[in-house]
Amino acid sequence: MSAPGGRHLAAAESLTVTDLRHRNRSAALQFIIRERETTRADVARHCGLSTAAVANIVTELMAAGLVAENGSRASRGGRPIAIIGPRRDGAYAVGADVGERGVAVELFDLGLNLVDREFRGGAHQETPEDIHRDLREAIAALRERNADRWPRVLGIGLGLPGVVETSPDGTQTLFAQSLGWEPHGIPTDLAGDLPVFAENGAKTQARAELWFGAARGTAHALVALLGRGVGLGVVNDGELAHGAFSSATEWGHTKIRFDGEPCRCGDRGCVEAYVGADAILGAWRAAGGVFEGSGWTALGALLDAADGGDPVASRVVDGAIDALGAALGSMVNLVNPQRIVVGGWVGLRLMERRTDAVLAATRARSLRRLADQFDLVPATFGGDTVALGSALMPIEQLIAQGRAVDEAIDARTVG
Repeated sequence: MSAPGGRHLAAAESLTVTDLRHRNRSAALQFIIRERETTRADVARHCGLSTAAVANIVTELMAAGLVAENGSRASRGGRPIAIIGPRRDGAYAVGADVGERGVAVELFDLGLNLVDREFRGGAHQETPEDIHRDLREAIAALRERNADRWPRVLGIGLGLPGVVETSPDGTQTLFAQSLGWEPHGIPTDLAGDLPVFAENGAKTQARAELWFGAARGTAHALVALLGRGVGLGVVNDGELAHGAFSSATEWGHTKIRFDGEPCRCGDRGCVEAYVGADAILGAWRAAGGVFEGSGWTALGALLDAADGGDPVASRVVDGAIDALGAALGSMVNLVNPQRIVVGGWVGLRLMERRTDAVLAATRARSLRRLADQFDLVPATFGGDTVALGSALMPIEQLIAQGRAVDEAIDARTVG
C-alpha cells in the first residue's frame, strides 16, 4: 500500500527533473550561441554539467536543427575535437533600429549573422503612424525576399527611441516624450502572428555589446549611445538593468546643469541638451559655424575644423567632451563600472578623434579611486548595433523558455 501523497510526491520529483532538463538545455544553447564556436567539453565546464549530459543535450539540439558541427581541431594525441556552433539556418530573428526619421529592419540567422536588410523613411521626423507603416512595409519586403527562411523566424525585436514600459500582463507602451509623441502601444501586427518584443534602443545596443562586443565578459559596464538622442545601458552582474517597469537608465535626461540648456523633453540641463547631435551642431551654428546637414558628415566637418585649429570649432568640441565627461563621471560614481563603452554615431565619431580627451574628462569628474577602476573603449559595432541587439530579444526568449526548445526539438524530430 503506498503512502498517502506518494503519487503527488512522484509527480513533483518528475516535474523537478523535467525543469532541470529544460534549464540545462537552455544554458547550453545560450552558451553555444554566444560563443559561436565551442566544444562539448567547454559547454560542460561553463554549464557545470557532466560530459555525458552535454553529449546528450548537443545531440538533441542537433536533431532539432539548432546546433551543428563545424569541423574539428587537433587534440593532444587523441581523436580530433569537434567544433560545434549554432546552426545558421536553424532559426532566424528580425531586429529593427527604429529612429525618429525612419527604420532599419534586418534579418539575422541563429549565429547572429546579417542575412538581409531593408530601410524605410526619410530625412523628416516621422509620427508613430508613419513608423508603423514603415515597419510593416520593410518586414513585408524582407519576407518576400526570404520566403524559404520565413517559417523559421522566431520573432521581431524593436529598438525604440524612448521609454518602453512593460506592464504585468506583458503589454508594452512607448513613451517618447522628447519627440512630442503621446504614449503609443507597441504594435503586434507587424508580420502575422510573429511575436514582437520592444526595448529602448540604448538597451538593445548594450545587449549586442554584452553578447558579442566590447562589454562581453564584463560583469559591470556602462554602454553609452550618442546620436540625436542620448541613452545608456547599465550592465550589473552581467545583466542589463531594467528597473521596476523596464524603463530604467534614461541617462540622457539626467541633469548635468541646474536650469541649463533646454532639452527636447521639455526640461532643462539634460545630458542630451549638451551631447546629442542637435545640441553639438546647434552650438557650432550659434557660434558662427557654417555647415551642411545634421548628421555624420556635419559632425565630421566640426571635428575637421577643430583639428585644423579653428578656435570656435575647438571650443564647441571641448565643451561637448567636458559635458560628456561630467555625465559619464556621475555614472561612474553611481555604479562603479569596470568598463565604459561609447557607441552611437556621435559617440563613434568622438572616439575616433578624441578618445583620450573623453577618458580624461570622465576621470576628472569621477572620484579618484573609482576613476582608476574602469577603462573606456569604443563600441564594437557600428550602424547595425541597435538592430542586432533587437534581434537578440526573440532569440533570448527561445533560450529562456526551456519548453519552447523542447517543442522545437520535438517538431524537428517528428518532421
